[in-house]
Amino acid sequence: MIWLDTLLQGLLLGGLYALFAAGLSLVFGIMRLVNLAHGDLIVLGAYVILGIGTAFGLNPFVAALIALPLMFLLGWVLQTVLLNRVLGDDILPPLLVTFGLSVVIQNALLEGFSADSRKLPVGPIEAESFSIGSVSIGVMPLVTFGSAILVILCLNWIFYRTALGRAFRATSDDAVTAQLMGIRPKRVFALATGIALVVATIAALYLGARANFDPSIGPARLLYAFEAVIIGGLGSLWGTLIGGLVIGVAQAFGAALNPEWQILAGHIAFVLILLVRPRGLFPRAYD
Repeated sequence: MIWLDTLLQGLLLGGLYALFAAGLSLVFGIMRLVNLAHGDLIVLGAYVILGIGTAFGLNPFVAALIALPLMFLLGWVLQTVLLNRVLGDDILPPLLVTFGLSVVIQNALLEGFSADSRKLPVGPIEAESFSIGSVSIGVMPLVTFGSAILVILCLNWIFYRTALGRAFRATSDDAVTAQLMGIRPKRVFALATGIALVVATIAALYLGARANFDPSIGPARLLYAFEAVIIGGLGSLWGTLIGGLVIGVAQAFGAALNPEWQILAGHIAFVLILLVRPRGLFPRAYD
């Protein structure tokens, strides 16, 4: 039963990693943009929720509802003003720009909030749990996992069942042809980045509710997100969820064997899967 509990805790942790990775997967799938600032944008979302909640005395879940449209607007502006200018056949300019954006965000947060660790005060739900037999399940990890499933479902619905999703897919397949059909790729990219930051804000809510955060942790969240996206297969949203679960389970079993092995076990699982499936478990076909 100990190993069953470890497996369950790993799956629940994987839901958080899937939330980290979903926005990154969406952006890459549509515009082939590797956003090195994604982890820092998640941390920025946590600070936005914290600031709104502190200023107006709101519960973080309520504050997140206010933060979501603000972060969508930020994503739209970043893509329109900055990232659309550097997209092209050369992958180096977007990498350099998003790396610079990462540095700017980290230093701005450090200047505004100091290096002190913060946490989102979500109330009694943080410590609540229930038991199924001898297995104990935390309410907050379960809510996080459920939110990850819901986010992936919503993104797939948008991608495959809406006019916006058709524009996403057409632009992803061939931006030039899509433009001839009346689609404006730069506007589509801005919408995609806005949606990605909405997902990042949801991830930020659960990150801040479950653990301490500070301005420097963005790159580590980015690493988990990258590994989940690559394990699942670039551009595959359901694959991203599976990738997050794989990392979470590997870390849980690593920690059960030796607490010092938790992070290492996730990285080892990542490398082993790439040795067997270099394109990930569920790769999308790209022309």
